[in-house]
Amino acid sequence: MLIRAPGVYRPQADTHLLISAMFGAGIPPHGRVLDVGTGTGVLAIEAARIKAASVTAVDISRAALASAWMNSRLQGLEVELIHGDFGAVLRGRRFDVVVSNPPYVPCLDSGRPRGAARSWDAGADGRAAIDSLCRLAPELLSATGILLMVHSALCGVDSTLNRLREAGLKAATVARASVPFGPVLRRRAGWMVDRGMLRPGQSHEELVVIRADRT
Repeated sequence: MLIRAPGVYRPQADTHLLISAMFGAGIPPHGRVLDVGTGTGVLAIEAARIKAASVTAVDISRAALASAWMNSRLQGLEVELIHGDFGAVLRGRRFDVVVSNPPYVPCLDSGRPRGAARSWDAGADGRAAIDSLCRLAPELLSATGILLMVHSALCGVDSTLNRLREAGLKAATVARASVPFGPVLRRRAGWMVDRGMLRPGQSHEELVVIRADRT
């Protein structure tokens, strides 16, 4: 049972798909793990359970970090918690494993999202956080580091793969799952159909986990 403050993202199908990929990736038991956009801290907690040397979790939401702090303490696990934009607060640090379930839902409002919307709103194409993480990944990964990131195929799988490869990393899709639209996508379906991002009548999206390694 996870404690979740109001406005903090509830672990869903994308979270569970990423957890499965994380364990399937063969994470070294004494590696340094980073969870970008930790939310309730569930990914960080799972990493700590496999005896990572250290686990760091970052989030722009103080409510998320409070939730992650409570959940990790209740499990008796040590997680370093950092508040702020991951693009600014992690400079100069390297990790053996980076995991992330970033915001990836396209939104009408191009301004900075607030409240719970920070967990999913990611600009007009849903790629604001994804592209930032692709750019920063080479700086975050150790010499043998890996990145595992989950997002909707609606955001463009090839775009993510290409950006990671352009950054000098080897990248591939390692997991997929088809899931029904959640309430946010259902509310935006008409707008997304008009933009050509969805087919009329479409009610499911494909989730993907992308892995990137140093070449």
